[in-house]
Amino acid sequence: MDVAGIRAFTIDVPQAALDDLRDRLARTRWPDKETVDDWDQGVPLAYAQELAAYWQDRYDWRAVETRLNSYPNFLATVDGLDIHFLHIRSANPAARPLVLTHGWPGSVLEFLDVIEPLSADYHLVIPSLPGYGFSGKPAEAKWSVEHIAAGWDALMVALGYDRYFAQGGDWGSAVTCAIGGNHTNHCAGIHVNMIVGQPDPATMSDLTDDEKAYLARFAWYRAKDNGYSTQQATRPQTVGYGLADSPVGQMCWIVEKFHGWTDCGHQPGGQSIGGHPEKALSKDAMLDTVSLYWLTNSAASSARLYWHSFAQFGFGEIHVPTGCSLFPNEIMRLSRRWAEGRYKNIVYWNELPRGGHFAAWEQPDLFVGEVRAALAKMDL
Repeated sequence: MDVAGIRAFTIDVPQAALDDLRDRLARTRWPDKETVDDWDQGVPLAYAQELAAYWQDRYDWRAVETRLNSYPNFLATVDGLDIHFLHIRSANPAARPLVLTHGWPGSVLEFLDVIEPLSADYHLVIPSLPGYGFSGKPAEAKWSVEHIAAGWDALMVALGYDRYFAQGGDWGSAVTCAIGGNHTNHCAGIHVNMIVGQPDPATMSDLTDDEKAYLARFAWYRAKDNGYSTQQATRPQTVGYGLADSPVGQMCWIVEKFHGWTDCGHQPGGQSIGGHPEKALSKDAMLDTVSLYWLTNSAASSARLYWHSFAQFGFGEIHVPTGCSLFPNEIMRLSRRWAEGRYKNIVYWNELPRGGHFAAWEQPDLFVGEVRAALAKMDL
């Protein structure tokens, strides 16, 4: 795959776009209130109005823009598409290369708090997925997980890293696994914080308590929380119209997942009773990501990855050295014996006491420790 035109990039959202956002927020047409007392029907009206008012009157996009620009940002043309990435070269002469990949509804912002500690030991490459953030929007229906993995592999080699490690969660896990499965000539090992595979049918009559809990969590996801994935996997263009036109629509589409997927006080099994996203993430942190999707008009283009690849999520054996970190409020969790059906060379396995789907964002210190511990068991 061709990589060309690597050049420095500065993020500079036009003021007119920020003014338009505030104007649209001021003119929001609200739905009626939900008929339950929790999040079971979605984001409660009162909280949506509270968060939107904060977004309109108090939130400062320029703060996160400045923070992003404090790191080296680049664009590279990968197979004809501009890919945005951060590239932080370590001052450590023994540093090893590591590519970090985000998912949906995430972005490179998830990794900001882990850049400094990880860059003490690793050269970091942190790309924005195609159709996400400041990466280009594909005009052809070819950017599947496997195609992205090939693009990341080509990018790492173009940057001078003939051997490297890969890490990811959510779609980043899928891309990382595709790198580890298909590009073993360059990828020396992977670490994932979303371990995706299939439970072993032979174990169903002898489940551990943890495995029963994992199945209960996933059953809640399938029963109550996966409508977004069905829509995005089947009709991403249609959902894009509403989200591209309404900032509150885009906000609630994303914040609902910050509530459901973070470790923010849920009851066992994933029920929404008692959970609140601000127990895991601040208003500003959530709105940084929401604003990034809004300001780059990424609703439809990000959703198309589901159309390309959701049906194949979690398949394919991985034989490179693999580190697995299980955070307690992850959507999908596997026991080690289940995971070994897919990951054939697990060299590190750990289950964490806190954290959810957005591991690097929610628990940066734990995440950094996990990456270091896992990759310490792998050689380039």
